[in-house]
Amino acid sequence: MASSPQSPQSAELEISRQSRILAALSKKVIDLDELRMLAAQGVPDGAGVRSTVWKLLLGYLPKDRALWEQELAKKRSQYEAFKDEFLPNTVGGSSTTGGSEGHSDGNAEHVEHGFLDRSEIAQDDHPLSLGKTSQWNQFAEHSEMIEQVDRDVKRTHPDIHFFCGDSSFAKSNQDSLRNILIIFAKLNAGIRYVQGMNEILAPLFFVFRNDPDYKKTSPKPILSFASWSYLVGLETTSARS
Repeated sequence: MASSPQSPQSAELEISRQSRILAALSKKVIDLDELRMLAAQGVPDGAGVRSTVWKLLLGYLPKDRALWEQELAKKRSQYEAFKDEFLPNTVGGSSTTGGSEGHSDGNAEHVEHGFLDRSEIAQDDHPLSLGKTSQWNQFAEHSEMIEQVDRDVKRTHPDIHFFCGDSSFAKSNQDSLRNILIIFAKLNAGIRYVQGMNEILAPLFFVFRNDPDYKKTSPKPILSFASWSYLVGLETTSARS
């Protein structure tokens, strides 16, 4: 059954609501309480409005518009630092053991001829160790987390080509989701990665990636990572209180 056309009164209310949101976003200093109240009634899709509203309410952008560019640059730098720290050993880069960087000339020669480096090994650090400081235990936990993230990312909205498919676009989006989830898990050892977090992240990434002005702002993984981290932090704090 076809839906009934929108009445003139409803259309007028919709235009008024959109106008109020745009007016709230145009202020030099955004009133978050006002914006939150307006957003609770629904956010229009056009012109990247939804993306901007979410960035503000999730703490990615500050209330003062004059600080936006500065904050974008800061978060871009932070995310790149996180990638350098947490992703080289997990995403298409060097091996999990860190490769051959840092070897002395003598050690490098041993590696080249198939010998292992000599190093001090703690007595309680062995493949069966469950100690928090055990490199073996840390490696096992890390590998398990990576495998879980990989499985979940590949299952994310399989009916939507944005997330699933053989296109380079879909694969790029999957890589971005994967990187965000791994970095978050490494930064938040107390929370770590929990199955289903990919489903929470997906709509954020989708909205930010489809922002018409995305080329003028920081890359979408940075937007999604910062906003999603704040969102998960709110949920965790609420659950503990």
